Amino acid sequence: MLNETPTLAPDGLPYRLLTLRNSGGMVVTVMDWGATLLSARVPMPDGSVRETLLGCASPEQYVNQAAYLGASVGRYANRIAKSRFVLDGKTYSLVPSQGENQLHGGTEGFDKRRWRIVQQNDSEVLFALESADGDQGFPGNLSASALFRLTDDNRISIEYRATVDQPCPVNLTNHAYFNLDGDQTDVRNHKLQILADAYLPVDAMGIPLEGLKSVEGTSFDFRSAKTVATDFLSDDHQRNVKGYDHAFLLQAKGDATQPAAQVWSADEKLQMTVYTSAPALQFYSGNYLGGTPAREQGDYHDWQGMALESEFLPDSPNHAEWPQPDCILRPGQEYVSETVYQFIAR
Repeated sequence: MLNETPTLAPDGLPYRLLTLRNSGGMVVTVMDWGATLLSARVPMPDGSVRETLLGCASPEQYVNQAAYLGASVGRYANRIAKSRFVLDGKTYSLVPSQGENQLHGGTEGFDKRRWRIVQQNDSEVLFALESADGDQGFPGNLSASALFRLTDDNRISIEYRATVDQPCPVNLTNHAYFNLDGDQTDVRNHKLQILADAYLPVDAMGIPLEGLKSVEGTSFDFRSAKTVATDFLSDDHQRNVKGYDHAFLLQAKGDATQPAAQVWSADEKLQMTVYTSAPALQFYSGNYLGGTPAREQGDYHDWQGMALESEFLPDSPNHAEWPQPDCILRPGQEYVSETVYQFIAR
């Protein structure tokens, strides 16, 4: 369980933890620092409760871990190659945060900020954040919000919204890591389905190599559910990044009423279905989780959690040719991205 003894965040104020509950007994905990999803405890038919999210033992540990556990990331989730892009004829240089590239919005991205609590009740909390012109190299002032909602049918809905006063690439997501076994087990024993016909090969730094490729006949074909371990590290595209850390262009094409992915625990007693209005999911098999402080005891090991990050394809500001909506948000428009994780216990 989380230690709820008040501790101070880097801004000198206490972390604020908020609890959401539904009529079925599911309990979700979120934190204002990083608009972070801390815990999602699902009641099982046998009377037990499963913790489905990876997390730390205390709030202050989230500041010192590098895995983005449960955090809201932005302005631009995933990677922008060489930390630069050209927009309307002007080149913008960003703050690099992974070698020469920018990952998840820079060294001081949205995961490292305190989000303001706008409103809350037993089933939802709304956070807001302001990002100034030039923040991490991005143009314009940006206003963002994150709405976390827990429904009575065990759905966690996360809705990100944003507006800008100058054109800017915007790509917000939540970096939750799931392990439906409810313990520190190898997530490669989970069964996974991703309803996508194409994936994006990347180099060792996670930068797109050669454009979208069909999943047909590859280890990236999850259109029919299979155990993650089945084809693990079976090709160079995986070996480049020590497993799966790739974006999949979804069949649903932004239709959040259609499943984008499904996950089953190793014992198949707990299932999670993912819905999203985003065009792509980044499937990360936790290849570099080793050493991240664990909630239960000690540290996590590699491959003990999986992330399914709903987003635009990585490096989209430099690839207008990709078949997805434009990642550039302009004044007068509103960025809206909703992702739902539904848990079904058997």
